[in-house]
Amino acid sequence: MNSLSESRAVSIVERSPGLRAEAVEIVVIVPTFRRPTQILETLATLKAQETKRRFAVIVIENDADGREGATAAAPLFSSGALDGLVIVAHDRGNCSAYNAGMETALVQFPHFARLAIIDDDEFAAADWLERLCAASETFGADIVGGPQLPVFAEPRHAHFARHPVFAPPYAESGPVPALYSSGNLMIGRQVLAAMPAPFLDTRFNFMGGGDSDFLSRAAARGFRLARCAQASVRETVPARRVEADWIRARALRNGVISTLVQKKKLGGTARGNAVVILKSLALLAASPWRGVAAMLRSRSVSIGLYPVYVGAGRVLAEFGYANEQYRQPEKN
Repeated sequence: MNSLSESRAVSIVERSPGLRAEAVEIVVIVPTFRRPTQILETLATLKAQETKRRFAVIVIENDADGREGATAAAPLFSSGALDGLVIVAHDRGNCSAYNAGMETALVQFPHFARLAIIDDDEFAAADWLERLCAASETFGADIVGGPQLPVFAEPRHAHFARHPVFAPPYAESGPVPALYSSGNLMIGRQVLAAMPAPFLDTRFNFMGGGDSDFLSRAAARGFRLARCAQASVRETVPARRVEADWIRARALRNGVISTLVQKKKLGGTARGNAVVILKSLALLAASPWRGVAAMLRSRSVSIGLYPVYVGAGRVLAEFGYANEQYRQPEKN
């Protein structure tokens, strides 16, 4: 045991027998919250990774009371089917869960070179880890992101894959100026060594966007970002997430996050805040025209409304609006 595992914030509930922590090259962290079936499916894809690199998995249970995910995952580790740990992050919220996983990795695995992240509703191809590592080496990148390809619960919703809420921000592999999601990500240890802890700002715990903020701050410190189009994961999209009110809420949230991240990037100064406000107002003013153009291109009213909602979210953030979609997980 160590100071982190004995803290009130994190506790280790399972450890694979004979784990050689000093030999681990890659740590994969998997936050989970009330998805006992899906976490097993995600872990099955990690167990099937085709790589000679020694890796370990940390499952981060973020429901300290129910612990359904931890209970489901623990036998895989106690039996040695997977190397690694199952921990409980006692502070609720996705940023708290990611932070617990990253900090535990640094304490428990002294020599790992890279940390990968996959969510408990995502499934990786067998070459996922190798693809991410190869991209990091090829592009000289400190952080590499891959696409999250939506798999809709109902096949009739497949056309939503082109909606900006679900579509990947980049189509090709290579260096990129920004990354936005932690759901399919590989981070070099040197990044975690340089960035202050807690790594993700817990003010984003129930809104989302803590990952986008972390990645923005890492890029500002000079760390190199890249995209690997071949290192995709499949992400389960329940029917709830294609309903108009959910998409509207997500678009508004994306606008709010954009404002908050830009304000932090500009240091929260009066001049920086003014720049962000002016940009938000300009985007809101232009959004109807951008929306009409997007609707004509896509023949989708939902896609046409997206820039309008994002613009509105950016301005609403100036009045303290925060759409915390993760506050009520049953509706997310």
